[in-house]
Amino acid sequence: MFKHIKSDIRAVFDNDPAARSWFEVVFTYAGLHAIWGHRLAHYFFKRHFYTLARIVSQFSRFMTGVEIHPGAVIGNRLFIDHGMGIVIGETCEIGDDVIIYQGVTLGGTGKEKGKRHPTIGNNVVIGSGAKVLGSFRIGDNSNIGSNAVVLREVPNNSTVVGNPGRVVKRNGERVSDRLDHTKMPDPLVDSLRFLQKEIEEIREQLGGTEDKQKAEQRRLESQQYIGDYEI
Repeated sequence: MFKHIKSDIRAVFDNDPAARSWFEVVFTYAGLHAIWGHRLAHYFFKRHFYTLARIVSQFSRFMTGVEIHPGAVIGNRLFIDHGMGIVIGETCEIGDDVIIYQGVTLGGTGKEKGKRHPTIGNNVVIGSGAKVLGSFRIGDNSNIGSNAVVLREVPNNSTVVGNPGRVVKRNGERVSDRLDHTKMPDPLVDSLRFLQKEIEEIREQLGGTEDKQKAEQRRLESQQYIGDYEI
């Protein structure tokens, strides 16, 4: 356990430009404390002192806001930045040089036995609020965007965004242009447009005597209302 302490501290300086001194990092970085607490809990867990391991884990959770099950396997130089709200499940495996931001969940999708949590490769960055749920692998050198919900395996060197998560870049090249976060669909606006179209069709079928100019004016006003809502 102690051989990891130096590399854990080094990971903070490598990934956080706000880190100023060794003393500050050791005594004020909750993410670092959570990792050290887990290493102690995992030591007891591997030797079948399960209750003691959970006690250490719960104390670390209370002090840091980061919940890591004692059974999780963590590699070298994990960096947890602003770690409040992070949850890491029992059968999760995390590789080397991984960065995890606050609000991340590495969890399961049910009550199945055995391996039920994700395996995170090396050099992976998982953004704030991301959820990685299920027993699959996140490939090496991949990036998981903030608030992404990942439910399937991610290849190496990929970027994943959205809910559900989609691979939008692989090996530095864009995979798909279908997911544009500046033009996300709005179900309410789509419903209003559908209703407007239905009303116009019903009016045509009824063959009303309304003046066409007034009908056109009302249609333009409706479109303007929907446009205002979109803004």
